[in-house]
Amino acid sequence: MYQIIIGFCLCALWMTGCTQKAPDTYQGYVEGEYVNISSSQSGRLDKLFVKRGMNVASGDPLFTLDSANETALLHQNESELDSARASLSDMQKGSRPEEIEVIKAKMLQAKADALYYQGQLKRNQALYKEHAVSKEILESTAASSQRTSAFVLELEHDLKVAQLGTRKDQIEAQKGKISQIEALIAQSLWRLSEKALKAPSNAMVFDTLYREGEFVPSGGIVVRLLPPQNRKIRFFVPQNIVKRLSTNQKVLFSMMDNAKSYEGTITFISPEAEYTPPLIYSNESKERLVFMVEAYPKSADATLFHPGEPIQVTIDASKH
Repeated sequence: MYQIIIGFCLCALWMTGCTQKAPDTYQGYVEGEYVNISSSQSGRLDKLFVKRGMNVASGDPLFTLDSANETALLHQNESELDSARASLSDMQKGSRPEEIEVIKAKMLQAKADALYYQGQLKRNQALYKEHAVSKEILESTAASSQRTSAFVLELEHDLKVAQLGTRKDQIEAQKGKISQIEALIAQSLWRLSEKALKAPSNAMVFDTLYREGEFVPSGGIVVRLLPPQNRKIRFFVPQNIVKRLSTNQKVLFSMMDNAKSYEGTITFISPEAEYTPPLIYSNESKERLVFMVEAYPKSADATLFHPGEPIQVTIDASKH
């Protein structure tokens, strides 16, 4: 009889083990995906506007670096741009009216001289036929007449050039110079913007790594932010459970000191198995293999979860 009772007990225990359902609740923890704010420029930390633990809104100033050199360079480039634009405007206008008037006055005098020497040449040609003047005087008069006529043509050409303005290639070269200076100004403005950084979104200031007056190297992280949407729950499930999960599946979160449940969504299921050491893989120990799963709470509930906090995760079987 004793052996029969023991047999019944063992059979009952075996049947209970076969019919027992796998648990649908797992332990996890909160993890934060931090946004590290750094500048591409180096410099002394002039002002730190935030402190650890405070909340900032999108667009709020975080910190500023010393920007004296960048500001001076910007003013220099702006001055050079004004000068280059003024030169271009002057080139497109041509010579100033006063300069054109001077050329016209010279041309009137040159025409008068040319007429005088032309008349003198005709008279000397007639006198030379009568042997009243020498050949040298005639040749001298002819040369003067040619010289003054050529000078008139030169001044007429100068007047046309002065009225047309600077050559096209010179104007294009000046336009290219202006474009180069504008690019330098855009670069200076970008460098200045990198010296005064703002919050990219609503977030909590998780940490600050420099103090005012310290030198910050290029790429040095000054502020670490934790936006609400960057808080996730990480938990591990066994091999037989992971097959039932999929991304966008709903799960329930609950805190250890709060019975209230909060809904979340699975966003990542690791394709690689992990295990709880020590483990030598075998058919008998394969149930110890686990897969990492990540899920995000709703945006409205995200600030209730703090990095490192233990969380209980329940698979919502009704939405599998």
